[in-house]
Amino acid sequence: MKVHTVIFDLDGTLIDSAPSILSSMSAAFDEVGIEPIKPLTHDLIGPPLNELLLNLLTEENKDKLPKIIEGFKKYYDESGYKETQIYEEVMEMLDNLREMDIRLYIATNKRILPALKILQHFELNDLFDGIYALDYFYPIMENKTELLLYLYNNLPSATNGAVYVGDRVEDAEAAKGAGFPFLCAVWGYGKIINIGNKFIEINRPNHLPSLLQDYR
Repeated sequence: MKVHTVIFDLDGTLIDSAPSILSSMSAAFDEVGIEPIKPLTHDLIGPPLNELLLNLLTEENKDKLPKIIEGFKKYYDESGYKETQIYEEVMEMLDNLREMDIRLYIATNKRILPALKILQHFELNDLFDGIYALDYFYPIMENKTELLLYLYNNLPSATNGAVYVGDRVEDAEAAKGAGFPFLCAVWGYGKIINIGNKFIEINRPNHLPSLLQDYR
């Protein structure tokens, strides 16, 4: 199989969004006046926003979820997203993949508005043939497996020559559920465990272009 399409996760794969997300979460909890039940650390990053924040609330505080989400979105979308950092070598990797005539897409749990703002902030928009998020669709998709299934069924030739690159076990499971080979970005947030299928680890972004030249 010659790879002609690479679909990327965003957080923990192309960008280190932990500083921006964690500071926005802290601001949102401070505004409501409650403490999260877990430390705000980078290993929280990955799930959709509602799920992420809900897991930080006690049962008696779960009614505060809408206000915390509202506070997070306000802070993050206005200024917090600018604290995002792009991983070293990612720009060079993307340029090299484009020179190889590989089509690039993003499939992320991040909301589409901040995703687009971040890509514009780093001037990456034009490198991608499509940018997809759960809330890109109406009704909003429930999870990344559903999102990848959509791409599997709708991207040109996605069933023969496309791979998904992510950093978390959830990404691996979503790729498996949608029928995409999975490549693991080991520099990201997740710790991939044995999920019953084989995948290739990528140690550095710059390793991906050369890997795809010989990928089978």
